[in-house]
Amino acid sequence: MKYFKSFSQRLKNMGENEFDDLALELFHLQANSNPVYNAYIEARGIDVNAVSALENIPFLPISFFKTHNVYCGPEFDPARFYSSSGTTGQISSRHYYWSESFYLEHSRLIFEACYGNLPDYHILALLPSYLERKGSSLIAMVDYFIGQTESTFSGFYLYDYDELLKNLQACSHTNKKILLIGVTFALLDMSEALKDIPKIDNLIVMETGGMKGRRKEMVREEVHAILKEAFKVNEIHSEYGMTELMSQAYSKCAGKYILPKTMRVYIRDTHDPFTYQQERIGGINIVDLANFHSCAFIETQDLGRITLENELEILGRFDNSDIRGCNLMVS
Repeated sequence: MKYFKSFSQRLKNMGENEFDDLALELFHLQANSNPVYNAYIEARGIDVNAVSALENIPFLPISFFKTHNVYCGPEFDPARFYSSSGTTGQISSRHYYWSESFYLEHSRLIFEACYGNLPDYHILALLPSYLERKGSSLIAMVDYFIGQTESTFSGFYLYDYDELLKNLQACSHTNKKILLIGVTFALLDMSEALKDIPKIDNLIVMETGGMKGRRKEMVREEVHAILKEAFKVNEIHSEYGMTELMSQAYSKCAGKYILPKTMRVYIRDTHDPFTYQQERIGGINIVDLANFHSCAFIETQDLGRITLENELEILGRFDNSDIRGCNLMVS
């Protein structure tokens, strides 16, 4: 517990050149104090003491969050977890967390580094599938953001598109920026239900990915083109996060994500998961230092690449992987 507190403070104050040292320190801690990760490393036949570079750290397959309690040390609390949405018949992931207040504050710092202070915003959320269940980390984060805005217009709107549009228009007459954040299918539903949405000044439309089985899958470019025309904006923003992570990445255009200082991505070969290839499309491995209480080294089932501008582009999912709620678009 004391280590978690001190490490969280070090993350907040970390400099640009400290990532590698903190990641290696965290690896050696988790390799010994996380029973699931420890067993996985042993099964791989890896000598923990021989790991001295990030490229040699083994990444835990994300599916373990569905079948095991992935947590470090004796402070495990079975009542504190976020769960994935999944679809009917699927097993949900559970991410047991050390401190919800840390997660919320950490998420705020990441958002504000990209977009500026939350009190400068109205935040209107269209996240019906997440609101209709318990345990969503996205709902916890957005609810916290809404409270930080201190705006009477900020809130969750479920399926009330008319009320949402009325308040979007009212927000445009204030000196605050407007963030409409929504799961992809709900934004598309709103654009169809209201037909001719008037242009709203200072509006940012941000999709969180996910059709949730409500609509057919569409490529990102097609989704963004529809939403740009419907909401009369130049770009569609995106949020990339998942239950198994404590950090988020944001895209301001074309689905290219700027990584926060606590995250790093490695692209693994689709045919050899233990080989990296940064310049081609492959599986996404994520180091998330904010996962200091669970496992910071996650082998996801997302496909992507690193652009020449060192941004992350999400390109889809492995064909044999479960459909996830965080991002269902393929391009």
